[in-house]
Amino acid sequence: MKTILKYLLILTLTQSYGQEFNLPVFTQYLADNDFVVSPTFAGIGDNFRIRANGLMQWVGIKNAPQNQAVYADIRMANRSGAGISAYNDRNGNTRQQGIKLSYAHHLILDYKSKQYLSLGLSFNVNSFRIAIEDFNTTYDIPIVDPSITDDRAVVNKNFDVGALYRINSYWLSLNANNLLEKEANVFEGTEPTSLLNLQLYSGYTFKGNNYSEIEPSVFLQHFVSDGRSSTDINVKYRKFNGYNDFYWIGGSYRFLNDQVMVPLNVGPMVGFKKSIFYFSYAYQITINDLTGFNSGTHAVTIGFDLLQELSDCPCTEGKYKQGNKLYQ
Repeated sequence: MKTILKYLLILTLTQSYGQEFNLPVFTQYLADNDFVVSPTFAGIGDNFRIRANGLMQWVGIKNAPQNQAVYADIRMANRSGAGISAYNDRNGNTRQQGIKLSYAHHLILDYKSKQYLSLGLSFNVNSFRIAIEDFNTTYDIPIVDPSITDDRAVVNKNFDVGALYRINSYWLSLNANNLLEKEANVFEGTEPTSLLNLQLYSGYTFKGNNYSEIEPSVFLQHFVSDGRSSTDINVKYRKFNGYNDFYWIGGSYRFLNDQVMVPLNVGPMVGFKKSIFYFSYAYQITINDLTGFNSGTHAVTIGFDLLQELSDCPCTEGKYKQGNKLYQ
C-alpha cells in the first residue's frame, strides 16, 4: 500500500507542476483540435470551431485529477486567426482556473509547393489555489496544522509563442510555453518558479483511396526546470463519406524520454463528425503500480464546426479537405 501511495504522490505532484499555466495535454489535441497544442493553429480550417472537453484521470482513486476545458478559434480576414481557451482543473487539494487568449498570422512561403509559415502568440492568466477547507485529518495526521489559516492562492500571467511550418500534408509545430517566471512567494517548499515548457508536434496525412486518410503524428514536451520530458506516438485512420461527414479511429502511446519505449500511457480513441456536430472519446491506461486500482483515464470531447467555407488564402486551408469543405 505504501508503494501505491508513493506512486500516487509522485504522479500527482508531477501532474500539478505540469498543468500549471497550461491546459493539461493528454489526447485532446487529437480530437481534430490542434489549437490545444499551439496558438499557431488558430484560424486554420473551419471559420469557427468550438471544442469542449471533459477529462477524468485514474477513475476509481479518490481525489484523482479532473479537468474541464473549452477551446474556440476563428479565422479573421484571410491570413489571421484568433482563439480563446478556458479551463477548470481539480487535482487533489489544488484548484486551478485559467484563460488563454491567442492570435496567429499565416504566411505563404511558396504557392507552387504549398509551403506556409504560421506565427502565434498567447497571453495566459492562471489562478492556482490550495483548498485548505478540504484538508482532512487522517490516522497519521489527527489534527490539521492550526497555522494554516489564510487562503493559499496566487494569480499569475504568462506568454506562449509558437511557429508552424507546413508543406503539402506535412506539418511541424514548435512552441515555447510560459516564457516568464512565476511568482511563488505565497508557498513554501520546492515549487519551481520557472515552468518553461517546450513542445514539438509533427505529423503527415497520407491520402488513401475512397476518401480515407491515415495520419501518424508525434508530440514531444519538455519541462526545462526539472528536465522532465515525454513523447506521444499517435496514429489515426479517417474515413469520409459523400456528404463531407467522417468517422475516425486511432491510438496513442506515451513514454518518458528517459525510458524510451517503456509505456507510460496507452489507449484507443474514436470520433465522428456529422454535419456541424463533432464527438470523440479517448481512453488511456497508466502502466504502473496504480493500474490495478483504477479504471484508467477517460476523455470526452464534443464540438461544433461552423461557417465551413473556403478561404481566399490557401495558407488557412485545413489539413483535411474534401470537396469544398475544410477541416482542421
